[in-house]
Amino acid sequence: ILSRLESEGLAPAADAAPEVLIRRLTYDLTGLPPSPAEVDVFTESATTHGLTAAIRMAADRLLASSAYGEAWGRRWLDVVRYADTAGDNSDFPIPQMRLYRDWVIAAFNRDLPYDEFVREQLAGDLLPRRTNDQLTATGYLANARRFGSRVDDYPTHLTIEDTIDNFGRAFLGLTINCARCHDHKFDPITAADYYALYGIFSSTRYPWPGIELDQRQRDLVPLVPQDQMAAALTAGHKRADEMDRLEKEEKRLAETVKDAADGPAKEAAQQKREAARRAIKELAARPAVPRAYAVSEGANPADAPIQLRGDPTKPGPMVRRRFLTILGGAELPPDASGSGRAKLAEWVLAPSNPLPARVMANRLWQGHFGKGLVATPNDFGKQGRAPTHPELLDWLASRFAGQGWGVKEMHRLIVTSRTWRQSSVPRGGPEAHEKDPGQALLSSFPRQRLSAEAIRDTLLELGGSLDRSPGGEHPFPPQEEWNFTQHHPFKAVYPTDKRSVYLMTQRIQRHPFLAIFDGADPSTSTAWRAVSTTPLQALFLLNDPLVHEQAAKFTDRLLASAPEEPDRIRAAWRELFARPPDTGEMESAHAFLTSLRAKFAITGGGKPPGTLEVEAWQSLVRALLRLNEFVYLD
Repeated sequence: ILSRLESEGLAPAADAAPEVLIRRLTYDLTGLPPSPAEVDVFTESATTHGLTAAIRMAADRLLASSAYGEAWGRRWLDVVRYADTAGDNSDFPIPQMRLYRDWVIAAFNRDLPYDEFVREQLAGDLLPRRTNDQLTATGYLANARRFGSRVDDYPTHLTIEDTIDNFGRAFLGLTINCARCHDHKFDPITAADYYALYGIFSSTRYPWPGIELDQRQRDLVPLVPQDQMAAALTAGHKRADEMDRLEKEEKRLAETVKDAADGPAKEAAQQKREAARRAIKELAARPAVPRAYAVSEGANPADAPIQLRGDPTKPGPMVRRRFLTILGGAELPPDASGSGRAKLAEWVLAPSNPLPARVMANRLWQGHFGKGLVATPNDFGKQGRAPTHPELLDWLASRFAGQGWGVKEMHRLIVTSRTWRQSSVPRGGPEAHEKDPGQALLSSFPRQRLSAEAIRDTLLELGGSLDRSPGGEHPFPPQEEWNFTQHHPFKAVYPTDKRSVYLMTQRIQRHPFLAIFDGADPSTSTAWRAVSTTPLQALFLLNDPLVHEQAAKFTDRLLASAPEEPDRIRAAWRELFARPPDTGEMESAHAFLTSLRAKFAITGGGKPPGTLEVEAWQSLVRALLRLNEFVYLD
């Protein structure tokens, strides 16, 4: 980076102030603000041990916290278009999907090597002596979107196509989906390559989430030891069959009761119907084996034909299941059994394939600088952007794979670099901006807005309301009450004080708060989040009950922290911005409070002076929450 800057006649920016760096580091790694005490420890450490050592010690502490996995797990969930609902016309809930979300968070927290992270998501159920966690990891594949509401002509091919699309973008940085109807127009990926992968995923059994005309979940995978799997699957199928039989019987009896004339026959049918209803409730209430929304091997694994023009009703030549030709084209052996997912994981992670390491190294860089060395993280093909620093990307990828695929060590490497430590103020003023307008050369640290989740979590943290416990189950309605249709789809927003990664995520509609602040679109892979500036964002921070409630709670803490106004102002700045106010800010805050006190003395409506004083401080806090500095990282 320095060499590139010098070739352009630029110099790197100076180191950022310690207060700026600890705020940047804490949000980078955990998505939460540092406490004033943590800021003090860091600044003292920087003075005593130097910036690099202080950053490393702070990074080690933050990487060891559960908040790290919650923040970086959310980044991965963006890429794999995670949702707690199916995405079909009625958007059925999937209560078990949270297990995959929790697996992702735990994987980041325990620093699961990235190659294992990939392998378990593609084929965790097929690993020798597999664990329930590894089985749950295949929720990545099960998470594919569902489409339509017809039972007899269900468009399974669309779910498989969604799987292939995300697989290519997430793990390889390739737009494989562009070869569905014809050979890729820009990259060396053929339609035969596409349908070679299609055969692997069409030989995989996906769980059934329920749709309008077939509402019962099916084919979820029991979380039992491997030697008990066959018996658990059989018991699950019997339970599902019995539930189907009872529901059909109840519907038949309902029609009988409706059509029968009053008398003994109608009364007898009504009694039988009530008995069927009781049996359904008893069966639904009976404890069942815990199940994961995960995949398993299909009953009849087979190769797939090319679909002419992407139309499944127009099959062309059969294609042997294999990997992309450009990446070696390894095929399944003729005598292979199963879907081929285990082999697919091997092919993806083969030492000869440079893409997984390059793509993930780029995502890690992007997470710290706001933009990857490749600005199109999901597209490393010809239509994507070329790397700004190709030698650096090569080195990062080589080091990543060569040193055991450790994600946390890559964080340490990046945040202790001179590049990451730079101030957001470039050296050279306007001339530097002209030469590096988009900061692609990294002549200074790119200023970044906090994510939607970080903004919400920070508000809750400031108010002392943030629940740091893991997510748990969502309060979905009981499954026997799932009567969602395409005209009345499932829609819900469940209030919680837990971290935003644990909010219930719908496929076909975003959470209202996350939508305002550019949260991920759960219907597609979000490689990077656009950053908008809209009136709604300003109005939210001005008027929303969440902001008012947390501002009031923060004000109560602030007033209890010190008796004198100057100390309270300093405490507010340190909590909100991780730094003390300067002289001008102290004067402005005092003038703001003084003007409000004078106004409230006239318009207070007889409220006690103590109440008016609290309201003045609440107004100051809400004004500070609307400053750019609150929602941006320098």
